[in-house]
Amino acid sequence: MTKKILGMPTLALMFSLAACGSNAPVSAAVQAPPQAGQRTVSPAGIEAVWIPAGTFTMGSHESEIGWFERESPQRQVTISQGFWMGVYPVTQQQWEAVMGDNPSEFSSDPADGETQGRRPVEMVTWYDAIVFANRLSIMEGLSPAYSIAGSVNPDDWGAVPTSGNTSWDAVEIAPGSNGWRLPTEAQWEYAARAGTTSAFSDGTQDWEDQAALDGIGWFNFNSGGITREVGRRQANPWGLHDMHGNVWEWVWDWLDLYPAQEQTDPAGASSGAYRVYRGGSSAFPARVARSAFRSGDTALLRGNNLGFRLVRP
Repeated sequence: MTKKILGMPTLALMFSLAACGSNAPVSAAVQAPPQAGQRTVSPAGIEAVWIPAGTFTMGSHESEIGWFERESPQRQVTISQGFWMGVYPVTQQQWEAVMGDNPSEFSSDPADGETQGRRPVEMVTWYDAIVFANRLSIMEGLSPAYSIAGSVNPDDWGAVPTSGNTSWDAVEIAPGSNGWRLPTEAQWEYAARAGTTSAFSDGTQDWEDQAALDGIGWFNFNSGGITREVGRRQANPWGLHDMHGNVWEWVWDWLDLYPAQEQTDPAGASSGAYRVYRGGSSAFPARVARSAFRSGDTALLRGNNLGFRLVRP
């Protein structure tokens, strides 16, 4: 199934130190926990930054310029464990190194001075993203996060679905796994906000302020209608690039209404019709690239401005 995101979303899219005695030696194998903003590069070249645990206000208030009702109610959400997050969306060269192909529509003719392979991969479904995550984890010697029918080996899952598939939709997180995975919607927004409460992580409130937003992302007014090399715009306060614009990013959750109560480590509904994607893209107005905006579609959707980034514990 091929579907390109070319216009504004439809209504469906938009609803869319180890404990030791005082005299006991500390083992050389014990490592200090990561610090906020610490960066690392995985064996396969995934640059990641440590996102610390914390509490934030998720969603937006109706007073925010560009607000949509599905972004409310606002509520306090606690992320109880820090995590590593990709500094950039997964790139075409990273995808090809793991999967052996490049499905992207924007696979040639990059903008002047940009490197083709460092543009985000796109035209990938939600199902494709979870296969990539497990294959990358296996390649790097991590325990894969996703389990389908009791197996974490994508070779056992069969072909990536081209129509609704109850087995794939019942995918679970393997207990104790340390592999790469899609962020939850809460993790994504927490990281995108990076301690800010404004509509955009640079403090901009008005999505029509093109002069302010030009430096932080790629939108329909400055992209030239194509995806752009990752990292060409400034990072947010936690060192993440391209959280606003360039490509939409799949996340783990099923799309559902927000609850009103405070939550800790929410992972969305247990089932649904649509998977969430976040962040806006180079083909859309900046209104839908605000930190709070949420949309979604079926896990089968392929779009020429729809990609993903990964996290791991």
